[in-house]
Amino acid sequence: MTFEEYQKESKKTATYQEKGREFWYPALGLAGESGEVIEKVKKLFRDDNGVLSDERRESLKNELGDVLWYLTQIATDAGIPLESIAKGNIDKLFSRKTRGKITGDGDNR
Repeated sequence: MTFEEYQKESKKTATYQEKGREFWYPALGLAGESGEVIEKVKKLFRDDNGVLSDERRESLKNELGDVLWYLTQIATDAGIPLESIAKGNIDKLFSRKTRGKITGDGDNR
């Protein structure tokens, strides 16, 4: 499945279509689901010494799917293709790497 296909299909499952809710609902959902990913990673180290079992991998995959869904809705509502986000991000990272700025902090490295 391509980014474009996912973006189109996932939008069909969005239930918050009222005008004025385009950004805050999926943004809050993204924060919540990101927290669930963090919880999965925490428990991976707390309970399994960082060893990723098939069961934990599947559980993590499911939470990452939820993160992807919310991220996709924000992008779609803003009129931004996921492919352009991915390309822009990888271009930015390779630029930073080439210039020796891959580590550190700040948006304009």
